[in-house]
Parts: sequence; C-alpha cells; structure tokens
Amino acid sequence: MKTKILLIGIDGLNLATALEASPTITALKSSGFFTTITMPAPTFSGPGWSTLLTGSTHEEHGVSDNSFIGHKLHHRPDLLSRAFYNDQTTTTFAAAGWPALVDPAGHGPVIHERREQQLAFLHRVIARDGEMYGYDVIDAEVHEAAIYAIENKGPDVSFVYFCGVDEAGHIFDSTGPEYKAAITKIDAYVASMIAAVEARASADEPWLVVITTDHGHRAEGGHGGDTPAERASFVIAQGYGRANPAWPQEFGAHELTPLILAERL
Repeated sequence: MKTKILLIGIDGLNLATALEASPTITALKSSGFFTTITMPAPTFSGPGWSTLLTGSTHEEHGVSDNSFIGHKLHHRPDLLSRAFYNDQTTTTFAAAGWPALVDPAGHGPVIHERREQQLAFLHRVIARDGEMYGYDVIDAEVHEAAIYAIENKGPDVSFVYFCGVDEAGHIFDSTGPEYKAAITKIDAYVASMIAAVEARASADEPWLVVITTDHGHRAEGGHGGDTPAERASFVIAQGYGRANPAWPQEFGAHELTPLILAERL
C-alpha cells in the first residue's frame, strides 16, 4: 500500500518556544526527520501556506499577503489535489479554521474544493471560521474532525491546520506563558492524532506524519517582515509502519509538497 500522509500545519509556531512546551513535538523532532527552513518574505500566512501547500514560489502562486488579491491558486493545485491527480483512487481530507485555506467562499482557497470528488466521497473538507468564533474553540473542532477521519476513514492524504498558537502570539507575545499554553494545547492535539495513526499503522498501511509552520514570531509578537525570527520554520517527518523519509537537510519551503508527494510513488 502507498504511504498515507498526515500533514499537520501549526500556524505561527516559534520552535524555540515550542520545545519548552510541547513534549510530543519535541519527541518527534528527536525520533523523526528534522530540518529548519527559511520562509520567504513577506511572512504572512497567505503566501506562507500557499508556498508550503502548493509547492510554488510567491511569484508562481501570486499570493503576497492575506488578502489573496491577484492570486493564481486556480493554476497551482495543492498537495491533496496533486496526490489525487497522480492517482484518482486517492482519498483526501482537509480541516482548518482559517477560511482562506479551505473555504471556497473565503479569499482562496489554497486547498481546492474539488466538488466532484467530494460528491464521490473521495475528498472531505471541514471548513470552520476561527476569525469569527476564536481559534481556541475552532481548533478543538478541527482536532475532533481529524481524529474521526483518521480512526474511521484513514484518508490517503490529509492536511490538518491549527491557528491558536499564532493567535496567542498576536494577542500576547511569543515567549510568555499564554503562548506556551497555546502550544501545549496543540501539542496534546498532535499527540492524540499520532495515537490514532499508530493504532492503524503497519507494514501493510504505512503512514508519514509531517509537521510544519508558515512563519515564526517576533519576541513581542507579530510577523510579516523579514527578520530571522519571523522567517523561521521547520519540518518534522515521522514514519509509522515505515522508515523516516531520507530528505535532504536543506530545501526551500516550495520543495516540501514535491518531497511529500514522492513518498507516495
């Protein structure tokens, strides 16, 4: 069986702070593949996730900020869509609380709607609005949906997104107790998703869990510029029922999606 992929996106995660508040992510960093990557500026979530999820540069996807004005995403299919186009038996799942990522009524979406595949039960999208209802509430709903999908469906390629950490960084800062508490909460969500994967994974159903972020934060909170703290990202990849990927230690953010897709060949 081809490797099943679970890509977990944690918006605005400062890794240095995370290692103080996330036992699960810290353990995965040690046991799995790990590297740091430098995100291209400007370090807004729109261009960051568009690059990570489509394997495109800023110039190629045309997203320069969170307004998505002038984007070319219709011509830049995302990780899930590309996996399906490579093999049209592929089942895909996406859950996110930022509408721009998954909601066709939002500014994007970065993850293509693919309505025909949704009607054929090959593609499932959970779109919530953390901007309206708060990410503390919405991240919990996203987590619940992801656990259900992993346990009951086992999609071939999934993307699950959390934004509570970034929200805390904006409201408070990226070094204090509130930011660390937000990281600890998401880390617990990651732990339960890992447990759900481990319950399924075997040599006959191999899984690869990948964790990344779209940008860091300044110490006082905030991002969008080109300082090292704002441009700091990372990739963790842990295999279950299979080996960790043999990826290069240096690659660009736009190269993550092609690397993940190659694990399904």
